[in-house]
Amino acid sequence: MGGQSRHLYSLACMPIYEYRCENGHLFEVMQKITEDPVTACEACAAPVQRVFHPIAVHFKGSGFYNTDYGTARRKRETEKSASDGADKHDAKAKESKSSDSKADSKPATSSD
Repeated sequence: MGGQSRHLYSLACMPIYEYRCENGHLFEVMQKITEDPVTACEACAAPVQRVFHPIAVHFKGSGFYNTDYGTARRKRETEKSASDGADKHDAKAKESKSSDSKADSKPATSSD
């Protein structure tokens, strides 16, 4: 049993390569990395090329985005835009409070 599980393990670790021939046939071949690539189509014997697919890579953590590589200039700009945003927010809050207080301070008129 030990030899058989080792054989299954080595087959599972071999990469599967996808090939496409000039006539549009697609097929997959499980082969070792050290083996030469397939040169002829299994169906029509036409020349083939290996098909490559993009892989999904997710970089996590800091330092992987353009904004993570800060410069003194970028830091100043970020701080300025943050303070500008806070100033605008404070101004809006003041404006809404003053309009509320004006509405409350108006004398009530009677409609007698």
